[in-house]
Amino acid sequence: MIRVLLADDQALVRAGFRALLDSAADIQVVAEAADGEEAVRLARAERPDVILMDIRMPGVDGLAAAARVIAEPALGATRVIILTTFDLDEYVFEALRSGVSGFLVKDTEPRDLLQAVRVVHEGEALLSPGVTRKLISDYTSRPRTAPSPSPRLNGLTDREREVVALVGRGLSNEEIAAELVLSPATAKTHVSRAMVKLGVRDRAQLVVLAYESALVTPGWSEDGTTS
Repeated sequence: MIRVLLADDQALVRAGFRALLDSAADIQVVAEAADGEEAVRLARAERPDVILMDIRMPGVDGLAAAARVIAEPALGATRVIILTTFDLDEYVFEALRSGVSGFLVKDTEPRDLLQAVRVVHEGEALLSPGVTRKLISDYTSRPRTAPSPSPRLNGLTDREREVVALVGRGLSNEEIAAELVLSPATAKTHVSRAMVKLGVRDRAQLVVLAYESALVTPGWSEDGTTS
């Protein structure tokens, strides 16, 4: 059973999410929070598998609350999904770097929300390719110092480096498999091994690392060219 904590300041939104999540046989909502402070307190008490955290809440907001949860060793197994209307905040990329597992728009289709909770619980990718690309676009549109190759990549095989670069471009496992002429299972294995070697929590952090390590450079565009 996947244990979920809901954090949103709107009771009606929480009720809608609870009804949806509790309708799944493998998901249980164990607590609800109306603000970030309460979310952190309930996370410590309940130790949920997944937290669905609204980005905008009074007092302690979702990003600050998520950072506090992620920083606690006792909550190392808890994954945080930020809920947003996708008015992208300047701190979103920093949140991914700190360990937030990703972002979901609040109007996500019900089946996609349920799948996202399951995927995060399994330690796999949360961000859909479209959401990943939007984050990447936001990140690369800002002037930054050119990234430099990271020694963290030295332990990767050439294939794993290719795969990490494609993850950084926002490709799903199926798209990576098609790009490299592999089976989806093999692509998934390469992604998982790269994550272990690089010591990242999830695919969202792998996207960050791909940019920070110059495997993907700002200016990359959807057709594969650079600007």
